[in-house]
Amino acid sequence: MKKFDVKALGLSLGIVWGLSTLVIGLGATWFGTYVDVVEFMGRGYKGFDATVGGSIIGGAWGFVDAAIGGLLVAWLYNKFAHKKK
Repeated sequence: MKKFDVKALGLSLGIVWGLSTLVIGLGATWFGTYVDVVEFMGRGYKGFDATVGGSIIGGAWGFVDAAIGGLLVAWLYNKFAHKKK
């Protein structure tokens, strides 16, 4: 079985989710779309709201959140996948 590169998966997921969160926040700011999503996500991502500054904060939270999640998923996968041998 092939192992996951823990850092690569963490960074990849962090970048994708961080940018997605930023875009969602900017969409709410500029176009009024996804406002309910931003309000919901703002409950967990403190400072994330429908402003440019809040969108940047949300993007940073999203990056950290998904990067940590990706690191944990890859690390656990590597541990469990190689125990079967």
